[in-house]
Amino acid sequence: MTEHYIEVPGGSLFAIDEGDPAAPPVLLLHAGIADLRSWDDMAPLLTAAGYRVVRFDARGFGRSTTESVEFTTHGDILALLDALGIERAAFVGNSRGGMMSFDTALEAPDRVVAIVGVAAGIGGFDGSKTPDEQALFAEMERLEAIEPLDADAVAEIDLRIWVDGPGQSTTRVAPALRALMRDMDFPADWATRPEPDVVRLDPPAVTRVAELRCPILLVVGGLDESGPAQVAAHLETAAVNAAEVSVVIIPDVAHMIGMEVPDTLAALVVDFLAPLPRWS
Repeated sequence: MTEHYIEVPGGSLFAIDEGDPAAPPVLLLHAGIADLRSWDDMAPLLTAAGYRVVRFDARGFGRSTTESVEFTTHGDILALLDALGIERAAFVGNSRGGMMSFDTALEAPDRVVAIVGVAAGIGGFDGSKTPDEQALFAEMERLEAIEPLDADAVAEIDLRIWVDGPGQSTTRVAPALRALMRDMDFPADWATRPEPDVVRLDPPAVTRVAELRCPILLVVGGLDESGPAQVAAHLETAAVNAAEVSVVIIPDVAHMIGMEVPDTLAALVVDFLAPLPRWS
């Protein structure tokens, strides 16, 4: 295992690089309420399967740093790959990490071998919500409008949406998983961290999915909020030029699939990537 701090304009990206440096690289991209620790249980399974596994804290998350600057997520990803000497990689992106994967595939298609979207979003997608989901998101908006922010209250709503799953028991997942998610969502220094300004694709990725060429696997949790399933359905019909678009639903998990069932997700990733020609 090698740790890196990759310099990018206005910040640095903390990355962990594991496995055989000559093996096909797989890039793991975490969710928007997490950091690279969300892949702790899955990364060893992929290196054991013969892949070089790179994961990093997105700008402003985990051990990465940032100033209050404008940036693009795909620009950071390409800078990371360049610094590590990686020409092409397979992307495994959870939630926001899925959005970042699709943006990169649209802006630099020659760098993306394949995408595994894990409860993935896609930029500009506007889906519908169930009444239970609407109530949870409305409560989130209410809490976020109160100053000073009550981090514990906001984190609990985040956990109910993204970890437990809407309408599920707060004891459904192990207490240790919930505790780690709480720590990643609101680290001790959250209030003093600068907030960078993400420059999003214009037009957004959701309007450009016909440009995607790489094979795509979409993994959806049956207990998740309804957005990822709607994204998957949209890509199945609209990504008409992708080499492949397939969808797998895992019934008894929510949004953080790689943390709940790392063995299952790793097996899906390995089976999906195995037929592809070797890349580097």
